[in-house]
Amino acid sequence: MAMAGRSIGRGAEVNGILGIDLEILGEQASALGRAGRRVEATLAALAAGDASDHDRLIRAAAEAVWAYFIQREVCGLRRHDEAIAVYGIPREVLVRVGGG
Repeated sequence: MAMAGRSIGRGAEVNGILGIDLEILGEQASALGRAGRRVEATLAALAAGDASDHDRLIRAAAEAVWAYFIQREVCGLRRHDEAIAVYGIPREVLVRVGGG
């Protein structure tokens, strides 16, 4: 609890944001970073894979992209156009996610 310039424990205000809020934002950012790295890894595997494994790689990439989009939305990022361009997410992956 914050009172007139004094603060007590984890709930202390820092520039109008409670300490717990800062922790939540940090965890959201961390989870978004992990999800982005997973997208990168699955897209790299897709690019390097052979035709016999193509369907499995597309499914794995679509799952990673879907999870990444969900995490973006949790962070308040509702439009994914820029992320699609930055990661170079192929249309065949987006179709599996439902955004192609």
